[in-house]
Amino acid sequence: MSSSEKERDLAPVPHANALKAGAIGLGGVLFIAVANAAPITAMTGNTPIAIGYGNGLGAPAGFLVATIVLTLFTIGFIAMARHITTAGAFYGFITHGLGQVWGMATGALATMAYVVFEGSLIGIFSYFTNDALNRWFDTDVNWLLIAIVGIVVIGLFGYFDINIAAAFLGVTLVCEVVLLLALAFSVLFSGGGPDGMVPEAINPLNAFKSLEAGGGMGLSIDGTTIAAGSAAIGVFFAFWSWVGFETTAVYGEESRNPRHIVPRATLIAVIGLGTFYTFVSWMMIAGNGKATSIEKANTDSIGLWVDLAEDKLGGSFIGDIYLFLIVVGSFACGLAFHTAASRYLYAIGRELPATKNTLGRTHGTHHTPHIASVTQSVITLVFTLGFYVLTTNGDDPFTGAYIFQYGLLAILGTMAILIVQAITCLAVIWYFHVKKVHPGSLLTTGVIPALGGIGMLYVVWLLIDNIQFAGGLAAGSLFFDLIPWLVVATFVVGLLGVLLLRSRSPEVYRAIGRTVFEEAHERK
Repeated sequence: MSSSEKERDLAPVPHANALKAGAIGLGGVLFIAVANAAPITAMTGNTPIAIGYGNGLGAPAGFLVATIVLTLFTIGFIAMARHITTAGAFYGFITHGLGQVWGMATGALATMAYVVFEGSLIGIFSYFTNDALNRWFDTDVNWLLIAIVGIVVIGLFGYFDINIAAAFLGVTLVCEVVLLLALAFSVLFSGGGPDGMVPEAINPLNAFKSLEAGGGMGLSIDGTTIAAGSAAIGVFFAFWSWVGFETTAVYGEESRNPRHIVPRATLIAVIGLGTFYTFVSWMMIAGNGKATSIEKANTDSIGLWVDLAEDKLGGSFIGDIYLFLIVVGSFACGLAFHTAASRYLYAIGRELPATKNTLGRTHGTHHTPHIASVTQSVITLVFTLGFYVLTTNGDDPFTGAYIFQYGLLAILGTMAILIVQAITCLAVIWYFHVKKVHPGSLLTTGVIPALGGIGMLYVVWLLIDNIQFAGGLAAGSLFFDLIPWLVVATFVVGLLGVLLLRSRSPEVYRAIGRTVFEEAHERK
């Protein structure tokens, strides 16, 4: 390829339907990204699973290991973000690194992941809300009604100014982080619980040790010995707790200074969440003690946190606050995934002739991807109705909302996003060291992304190898059986679509993944 052809191939493509530039600053981008990871939802929903069914008391060590791997990935990711700013994030990065074919195929996979993540969070939001209303008012509100209200309100946030969403996410995020830190420090300052500080919980080697039958202490529930776990499940749920941090790049076009804001927000989110997750989960185990942690992880996952908070921070009032923040935090997480998903739909839609004037349009006043936002809301509603109607006992919030909608969509989306992240690592290496578009350090844009990509693929293998265990009560259902095939089918559809486009519309094909924020693209 000649120098002029190379420059033309990498040139940005102007776009008439732009998102609102300068709408959010570092704080807004960081709040949205961390809210995507939903600290209180991750801790309350995922840590008990890791302890009771995964690596047991080594669950905090699993978060520590995930922090290391994700930091390796992030170093290469932000190297691309310094040169390319696009609402497509992974889609745009992979296109610039590996070309349009890989870009569109993995873009389809990333889009699918974020689309289903909102549905997953609507499921756990409905479950938490139903449980809270039962505890507070002794009222059993149908979880489908709760879900529909959540979908509509999130849709309204996504339709209007993103600053509204950022402000809401910021307030809820601060409250949940403050509560969890207060709980963790209360345990630390009191010297731990009945077993002291349990230092083995943060030994990285214990992240890869499965929970022994009976917790290694002969523990039983109703006369039945607690079953052994799988370390792979603990590691997987640690990684799932981070999903969404990389959406910092999605908001590059709307940030005030994407060249500085996106890399800083991404690195802060990864390291900050890693430190937070490791510390808080460790203190929770220390506060409850070894036996109680394993027993409650198997029988009362919410009580594992709420009971400890009431004991350490001052009675039932604190427990009510914790329940409220679980509800609001899961809603905020659903909102964050909604905004990310609608921007992926918009980023791809504005480059294809068939959707340029629909998904690829922005609102005349709010400059939000309003049509993509509405589309995302409709998709989430269809998922919700499907799980409610088609699942046996789907009207039961634990079965329909939590086990099936939250659990299965989380597995589907996480499998897809980990594959995309691994391919992104390859794209970084290709961009800097094969195409040599910009000079890059062999360490930070070569060796480190390679290690990060290998780590991502290892977690994917762990998930596939233990997928029956991960599915829990939903294992064996039709949707569960289709999960790996849905991932493959999404990639293949994206691949075939872009190949067809290349043969029929070469000019449109060449523009794929090149629609970027001109002020930020290919900075010298």
